[in-house]
Parts: sequence; structure tokens; C-alpha cells
Amino acid sequence: MEQEKQLAKLGLFDAKVPRYTSYPTAPHFNNDVTPDTYAKWIGAIPTGSQVSLYVHVPFCRRLCWFCACRTQGTSTLSPVAAYLETLKAELTLLKSRLPDGVTLSRLHWGGGTPTLLDAPMMRDLAGAIFDVAPMAENGEFSVEIDPNEIDETRMAALAAAGMNRASIGVQDFDEDIQQTIGRIQSYDVTRDAVDMIRAHSIKSVNADILFGLPHQNQARMTESVQKLLSLTPDRVALYGYAHVPWMAKRQQMIPTDALPTPQERLALFETARKLFLWDDYDEIGIDHFAAKTDGLSIAQKNGTLRRNFQGYTDDTADVLLAVGASSIARFPQGYAQNAPATGAHTAAIREGRFSTSRGHTFTGEDLVRGRMIEALMCDFRVDRAEITERFAVSEAWLSGLFSNVALQFPDMVAIDVNGLSIPEHARPLTRMIARAFDAYDMSKAQHSAAI
Repeated sequence: MEQEKQLAKLGLFDAKVPRYTSYPTAPHFNNDVTPDTYAKWIGAIPTGSQVSLYVHVPFCRRLCWFCACRTQGTSTLSPVAAYLETLKAELTLLKSRLPDGVTLSRLHWGGGTPTLLDAPMMRDLAGAIFDVAPMAENGEFSVEIDPNEIDETRMAALAAAGMNRASIGVQDFDEDIQQTIGRIQSYDVTRDAVDMIRAHSIKSVNADILFGLPHQNQARMTESVQKLLSLTPDRVALYGYAHVPWMAKRQQMIPTDALPTPQERLALFETARKLFLWDDYDEIGIDHFAAKTDGLSIAQKNGTLRRNFQGYTDDTADVLLAVGASSIARFPQGYAQNAPATGAHTAAIREGRFSTSRGHTFTGEDLVRGRMIEALMCDFRVDRAEITERFAVSEAWLSGLFSNVALQFPDMVAIDVNGLSIPEHARPLTRMIARAFDAYDMSKAQHSAAI
């Protein structure tokens, strides 16, 4: 109750802030990053290094109303097959620019619904990817799997291709809530998908579940989390539903009067959080939970936890390559995003060029501020020595920044000789505190609720 009073006093229940999966965030990207820029950055990757690769498949059999991802519906495989040819051509283009000896530390197929591809398509795509760069030793190949859109043949194809981590979306198991958000997925279907994954010796399973959905209450949240725990996932992302109908028009189908208040959202999160902790999961950052043997738990303990567009990761590669419409790559030099529209992306690839339409080149204080935000999001602390030594900033500059943050969030941060940290009671505010390290104009972008 005291925490709620403090949040209300600071006006933080109504705050809208980024999720900080990048810095600067995507709304601040510009047109200065071109296909030539992207090609140059690829060419600058050190020979023999490890990189990550994200592959975006933007198609879904049905469009869930709650989803704000860049996706499009299809009732046939024809557009998916055509898109696959574009991906293969893009991978060939990537191979022509990539230095020798590069391997993949991480490979992730996201969407959309990657499991819309049939088994021959999956084998074709995997072959095209590994023709560009093989998996590194101990590399991780993960795929987002829709339990409604998977069968034995496709699962076998993914396993044969080397998938060793599967990610399933749950959102909520309550039937009324599923009807309201336009995603029908029973517990039985989800359980069968998890059983199928494990039957193919794929031992690592991620799951996503949402809080803040319409008609959710603590009893329904409890039931959904307990059902999810019965599947013993290795890693769970407990995301807050982002209601952004100005960006995702399909969310206009969701009745706003059925959405929980910010205070109720916080209670829903705490309900789920306690259940995961009681089941002996480690709490990772602001919204993930992991088994003690999972890579995220290990990374958190040894200080190598990172954050990217998929959320938290134990991947330490300096480069994230991205293929497919709207996908975003990250380099030491900056970010590069492909054309969002499938048609525009395809047209560029057919012309023999990358479809890079916007991005951001790191300048000024981008890297130091980005690292401090990442450190807060991952470890709830900014190490004074790391920042001053790694980025050659002055102690006076850093102390002034810390003091300014403390003024904005009284009793919510602690400052000492080692740096700035967020006490446990204030960790629900982490995104808002991170915003105080952000030098970009927040008025130029609309973001989701902070809580």
C-alpha cells in the first residue's frame, strides 16, 4: 500500500515510457542509415567472429487482436512461399558482404508465426542460413512456436535443423480472456506442443505470459500461472500488455473499459511474480524468470546479462544481424532497420540491394547512456568504475547525472561510492528511472504504460 501511495504521489501510474530494448529507441531512428551504410557495417565485422542472426517471418494464420507486432494475415501458404524466396535472396546478399569465418552464436526465428512454414520450407530456410554462416559451438537456435500451428512433421524438421530452444506464447489460459483478445489456445493444445518439443530432445522451452489483459483479475492470473508452471518452462517472460491502438489498429477490437487500472496491473504482476518465485525460479531483470540452470540465471549471476529486441539474453555477441521485413540489426556503429512493408522489402531485395530504410548511427553520449540504461534494466545498478573507465567520462559528469536522477526519484535510488542502484521496493519503477538517463525527447514518441 505504501508503495502505491509513493507511485501515485509521483504521478508514475500514468507514465508512458519505452521498454528499452534498444537505445536510442526505435521512434528516434532516422533515414541517415542507408543500404550502403548497412553493407559497410557488415563488411566491418571482424573475420572469424561470432554474431547473432534474427529472421523475421511476418505472417500469421490469424491476427490476434492484442498483438502489436508487424504481422499480416494469410489463409494460404502462397505468400509465405514467395517471402521465403525473398529471405533466401537476402541471405545470399548477406553472404556476399560477410567476412570469412563468421559463425552464429544465436539464431532466432520470430514473427509472426515461423511455424506457418511447412517442413520443406523450414529445411530450405535453415539450409540457406547455414550456407551463410554455421552455428558456433554451443550456439543457440530458437524458434517461436505457435501451439495451434505445429505438428509432428514440422517439429521433426526444426529438430533436424538444429533447433535447441523453443519459445511458445501463452498470454493467458482463461477462455473468456482469450475470446476478448482474439487468441484461442487451450491448455491442452499448449501442453501437447510442449510434450512434442521435449519428445524431440529439445530441452529448453521459453514461454510468454501477459498481465494487464482485459478482464484479468488476480484469481484468473493465479490460475493461468499455475497451469503454465505445470509445463515446467525453463524461462518465462512476464510481459505487461501494451495497449497501443494508435499504432496497432487491431487493438481497437479490445474494450478499453475491460482493461485493469495501473494499480490493478501492478497487483497482477506481483501475483504472478510471487508464484514464479515460490516455484524456485530466479527473477531476471524486470519481467523474466528462469530456472537456476538456464542461461539467463547463469548470466545474471556472472554479470553478463544483456538486453536486446527479444528482451533479456545471455548472448554477448557485438553484432545482431537481421533479415526479413521490419527486422532491426545492431552493430557497434548503430542500428539498421529493414523496410517495414513486405512489398517494399521484397522489391529492394529483387533489385539486389538491402532494404534498409532507417536506423541510427551512434554519436555523442549514445553508447554510455545506452550502457547505463542496459545495466539498470539487467542488474538494477550502474557501476561507477565501469562507466568512467570504459567510456572515459568524468567523475563530475557522472555524479551530476546521478544526482539529477535522485532528485527526480526521491527514495527510489541509492547512490554510494560504487554507483547508483535501485532498491528492491522501487524495481517496478526501473523503466521510469531508466528514462531519466535518456537524452532523447520523449514527446516525439508514444509509448506504452510503465506499469
